[in-house]
Amino acid sequence: MEEDTAGGSKSQLGSAKETAYPIHKFWETQPVVQYKDIGDTSLPEGPIEPATQLSEVRQVPYKLPTGLKWTTCDLSDDDMLTEVWNFLNNYLCEEYYNRRYILSKEYLRWILLPPGYKQSLHVGVRADTPNSKNLLGLIAGVPTKIRLRGEVVTMAKTNLLCVHKDLRSKGITPFMIKEVTRRAQLANIWQGVYCSRKVVPTPITTCKNWLRFLDPKKLIEIGLTTFGPRMNMKRIIRLYSLPDAPLTPGFRRMEPHDVSAVEGLLNDYLRQFRVAAHFDYLDVAHWFETKEDVVESYVVANPETGDVTDFCSFTILNYSIHGNPKHTTMKAAYSYYNVATKTSFVQLMKDALIVSKQKNCDVFFAADVMHNESFFKELKFREGDAEGSHYYLYNYRLRSALKPSELGLVLI
Repeated sequence: MEEDTAGGSKSQLGSAKETAYPIHKFWETQPVVQYKDIGDTSLPEGPIEPATQLSEVRQVPYKLPTGLKWTTCDLSDDDMLTEVWNFLNNYLCEEYYNRRYILSKEYLRWILLPPGYKQSLHVGVRADTPNSKNLLGLIAGVPTKIRLRGEVVTMAKTNLLCVHKDLRSKGITPFMIKEVTRRAQLANIWQGVYCSRKVVPTPITTCKNWLRFLDPKKLIEIGLTTFGPRMNMKRIIRLYSLPDAPLTPGFRRMEPHDVSAVEGLLNDYLRQFRVAAHFDYLDVAHWFETKEDVVESYVVANPETGDVTDFCSFTILNYSIHGNPKHTTMKAAYSYYNVATKTSFVQLMKDALIVSKQKNCDVFFAADVMHNESFFKELKFREGDAEGSHYYLYNYRLRSALKPSELGLVLI
């Protein structure tokens, strides 16, 4: 989740207490791990503030500055979805290395309308003046199941925090965070999970993105990368070449009849991580059944028995490219959840690279969560230039930070 409060300089719970941390006036009022508490083993692991009776939760929305009002975004309504889509594509991601997200309506439906979604958690800020009723801000929450210390907890996964550029100096973000929190509590959801490129109190871990070139010629031409020493275009194309088709016997696209098998594979695999997602049958059907240009999922089925033994998936995002004479768009695949039991992780992910290239993706990204680092070197991934994503829990304390490899969660 992106937010416009000031960033900080430390990103791990295990940092020394005496470090001079930046001041965060808003976050220091919230039930999150504070910098001053880092290393204090007397504090219990678990919820920071207990759940209360719903009647004790604030019943009225927080008051916004004059000229603004709250709106609940009904994303099942096509007109509202179009308004949110236009707003996010204009303001969610400013140009970054001459690239900008192109979010599709199908992608928004996928991330914001999963099974059990709460319309009340799709919180908008609208102008309230005689001349304008335009959408000026959005924060979206969806209920999600997270496994902590062996217990599955329903949390509000917050995403798409976006404020119109003209309001970013007005301090609107804290109002939006408090309002979506209030609405989550009214839905009996007391914890939250989110990620951001900015550092605030206090990340549970920081994950780096790695990338693997699929179309290196195009990526060089748009400026995503450059030639290395003693390299030329012919050699770099050969270096990153891939077979034309997957190599693993039984590798195929996931089908609806695979949902139960994938549910079992995923949850068995994710139990080993300290903080991890948990998926039930409906979750798997929603999050992993292939949706064109949104999410792609594949399984390995034993050719003799038909048993599903392995699973891989990736999401797809398109970017607009500005100021380039040859290219106007870039298509990126992002590793999602992958489980290798009978197939080696390297071979499984090589097949994922092959099918992502077949889908005309130009680059494949993967965060260093779970066991992803095990395939980076052999499959020619390189570390990305960005600082990475910081993962946070709201109203839940861990005694110590996680290594990225201890996190079984991918937030999109």
